[in-house]
Amino acid sequence: MKTEMALKTNSSLCSVPILFLLALLLTLFFSIFLLFTSSSNPISSSSSLSLFNPNSSPSSHQSIKVYIADLPRSLNYGLLDQYWAIQSDSRLGSDADREIRSTQMKKHLQFPPYPENPLIKQYSAEYWILGDLMTPQEQRDGSFAQRVFVAEEADVVFVPFFATMSAEMQLGVAKGAFRKKVGNEDYERQRNVMDFLKSTDAWKKSGGRDHVFVLTDPVAMWHVKAEIAPAVLLVVDFGGWFRLDTKSSNGSSPDMIQHTQVSVLKDVIVPYTHLLPRLHLSANKKRQTLLYFKGAKHRHRGGLVREKLWDLLINEPDVIMEEGFPNATGKEQSIKGMRSSEFCLHPAGDTPTSCRLFDAIQSLCIPVVVSDNIELPFEDMVDYSEFSVFVAVNDALKPNWLVKHLRTIPEEQRKRFRLYMARVQPVFEYENGHPGGIGPVPPDGAVNHIWRKVRQKLPMIKEAISRERRKPKGVTVPLRCHCT
Repeated sequence: MKTEMALKTNSSLCSVPILFLLALLLTLFFSIFLLFTSSSNPISSSSSLSLFNPNSSPSSHQSIKVYIADLPRSLNYGLLDQYWAIQSDSRLGSDADREIRSTQMKKHLQFPPYPENPLIKQYSAEYWILGDLMTPQEQRDGSFAQRVFVAEEADVVFVPFFATMSAEMQLGVAKGAFRKKVGNEDYERQRNVMDFLKSTDAWKKSGGRDHVFVLTDPVAMWHVKAEIAPAVLLVVDFGGWFRLDTKSSNGSSPDMIQHTQVSVLKDVIVPYTHLLPRLHLSANKKRQTLLYFKGAKHRHRGGLVREKLWDLLINEPDVIMEEGFPNATGKEQSIKGMRSSEFCLHPAGDTPTSCRLFDAIQSLCIPVVVSDNIELPFEDMVDYSEFSVFVAVNDALKPNWLVKHLRTIPEEQRKRFRLYMARVQPVFEYENGHPGGIGPVPPDGAVNHIWRKVRQKLPMIKEAISRERRKPKGVTVPLRCHCT
């Protein structure tokens, strides 16, 4: 009896470590299983790009309070009235716009459409951002920006000046006067904007540091860039912000150096408006071409690399290099080229970036970025290396190097690139599908992402204002460029 009890006791005692060991092994197996399944997913939950639940609205602590400066309508929607009143063919002419003039503009609209002319449309962020703020409050549940009607309650002051429209209209009707002040209507409008803003209490209190300007066109507000330097500038890149350094190259050949007016610390890089329609992943088909590019061969400044790449690639098999721009005649060609190619070339032009990058994303064509100095929008939210190929200029200019490099990228990786690209397509979408841009914005679209980036600047803005206030009278601090 004692022996039997002893055996039972020993077996029960032995069962405890055995059960513990089995539980440990099961836990270890399950952990390894989760590790492998999560790593095989190219877009895990931790890399979610969603700012909002589409079924809920952002709370007050998640939003940014925005006051719209009280500029006259003539400096925003009134400029669109002027544009649509132009009848003569010029730099501003396009087939799509002529059709809009003949069908939609027979009566006065409070919120006219923005031009479809690709030269202007690519810079249309100003239109969609203001349209969101002008939308009736009951339709703005998904907007990250909370509009307030008292300047003292605002985090920032939005300046509703269509600077791109103003500049492009001047370039269209009298390009020769653009860099002059006399006879330049764009300069007069810039001056009107600044004179009004500087007369307001909001500007006087902050020195303009909490004011937000949309300057997507590199030549927008060209004459007053020094005056708006303290403000938050929404720009597509820093390529248009340069001056000539006559002391370089022995003083005989001026080089570009960066202005002190722009900085990744205070300003926001925003996307171009894409010109090509979105291709959904479910509609993607087998791609026949390795590499595609459509654009102007000859560019200035940093875009000189484009000419060299063109000469290297023009005769390569499975590579298409086309001269042109996705206007009325070339848009269908661009759609076909991007949707049938594995990779889309993105070399620098007059500035480091262009709308071509965002057209490629909407076309699920893997971008090949050839640039040593490029700023991209929303880089704290979007990992571009997950769907793009970045190439140093020196490597790209080696004969046969680029094509060989692209061929080494396996098909499985290309599929992962496109899967991630499909996920980020909405991030770069401005349009809301409503007449005049007045209506709910896409919750995960570009407008909300821009305001989220501006909100990140608020502590720095408040600190800069405080530092300015405590300076002794007559003391000035030189502007500094914090470029990285």
